[in-house]
Amino acid sequence: MPIRLDAQFVAEDNTRKNPVMLHRAILGSLERFIGILLENYVGALPLWLAPRQMAVASITSEHGEFAENVVNKLKAAGLRAEVDLRADKISYKIRELSLQKLPYIAVVGAKEAEQGAVAVRGRGNVDMGVMPIEKFIELAVSENRPGAHKNN
Repeated sequence: MPIRLDAQFVAEDNTRKNPVMLHRAILGSLERFIGILLENYVGALPLWLAPRQMAVASITSEHGEFAENVVNKLKAAGLRAEVDLRADKISYKIRELSLQKLPYIAVVGAKEAEQGAVAVRGRGNVDMGVMPIEKFIELAVSENRPGAHKNN
């Protein structure tokens, strides 16, 4: 590499010599690779690769405990889930979570808590309807592996 770059230095005997160059860029290579992935997916990483896979948002504070139970079940199934218990309106929460390009947003309210279900939105504001928690977990787990394709 130093010869191709025509890099030289003057030695003690006043002669020009090519230096020995050691190059190691492990982190730089990873950073470039992650940059390429993010650019390729426009930030919307597939479920198995997304660091934050889904959020469970409660409609009101009354449903916070149910939302936390749903998140615990998702985590027990090996999924990366978080709960959104903010006191904001649900439309605001959904809009904010959508901007974060999460693969799934699950909304829970009184009806869902009563049925043991979640109202699921896929990325791109795709309404997937209300489904039992177990069915949602089954869907997400099946998609949570490299090479898996979304079936909706």
